[in-house]
Amino acid sequence: MMNRMIVGNLVHRPLRSLISVVAIALEVTMILLIVGLSLGMLQDSRTRTAGIGADVLVRPPGSSFISAFSGAPMPIKIGGVLAKLPHVKSVAPVITQVAATGSLEIIAGIDLPSYESMSAGFHYLAGGPFQGPYDVLVDDLFAKSNHAKVGGTIEILNNKFRIAGIVERGKGARKFVPLETLQDLVGAKDKATIFYLKLDDPANADAVVEEIKQVPGMERYVANSMAAYLAMMTTSNYPGLSTFLDVVVGISVVIGFIVIFQAMYTAVMERTREIGILKAMGASRLYIVNVVLRETVLLAVGGIVLGIVVSLAARAALAQRFPLLQVVVDGGWVVRATLIAIAGAIAGALYPAFKAAQKDPIDALAYE
Repeated sequence: MMNRMIVGNLVHRPLRSLISVVAIALEVTMILLIVGLSLGMLQDSRTRTAGIGADVLVRPPGSSFISAFSGAPMPIKIGGVLAKLPHVKSVAPVITQVAATGSLEIIAGIDLPSYESMSAGFHYLAGGPFQGPYDVLVDDLFAKSNHAKVGGTIEILNNKFRIAGIVERGKGARKFVPLETLQDLVGAKDKATIFYLKLDDPANADAVVEEIKQVPGMERYVANSMAAYLAMMTTSNYPGLSTFLDVVVGISVVIGFIVIFQAMYTAVMERTREIGILKAMGASRLYIVNVVLRETVLLAVGGIVLGIVVSLAARAALAQRFPLLQVVVDGGWVVRATLIAIAGAIAGALYPAFKAAQKDPIDALAYE
């Protein structure tokens, strides 16, 4: 009986019910998409870094956790010192530069033979290796997003580069140029941003990290096993990202709270006579509160389902329109967004529910 009455109340006021559902859906969608973009960025970066195939990486003293923003302060000759350490098979110096051409991107200057020695090398989908100093390799996602073809040209740091090859994604950056060329362009001759080390056995990574710290002059350099570095790639380690996500969740909760509060408060005012009739028939205060809260939860569930569907549709649309954008709709965050939406909705309905329960049945029946 109660459930039929609740459904009837919602159907009787379809526009208000629809607005409430859409507002909660907006709350859920906002959380899932913005968090999904952040998680997608991290997951994409983690996957591409792991795809390089190195076992240990060495960065400058005091360098940022985000290696691309560390500049190029390390002498390239450090690579020779690292190559002499036990268990080290090869060393690949890399210089990185952040460029903003419509979007933030990382350009990697590489020594192709040593970089490819880290793993099985690049898988060329079209074209081949560098043929000249102003050649560039791009990954397939960049090529798809920008309709790039082998032999075409793209602009990097205000210079024209010929696309020599299109490689399979997942080997670090999305654009690769010769090491010496990028060193010249950024004024960092004989410098490197990071050194990748390939070992005879990945199990020796921690031992090699300790050996690096024992080398005279290398004590302050930041050395990590690849496993340890990848484990650090979380939202809490990226400056401001956790705070940003907390703000997004907070704004979303406020949206849900205000909309539900307004909708349920107005509904209680409009149904004053109905509440009076229920109380005159013996309905307890708990019964009235239960009716209002059940109605709120039903609206919240409808909004949550709609929000999840919209988020999945938006993810598919973004992947089609912007291949470089990675959106991860994580199961854990779906549960979290669901709980946040329900908690916000119930919080917004509590005052209207208790106000309805406090109404005097005689005054309520006389209400016009």
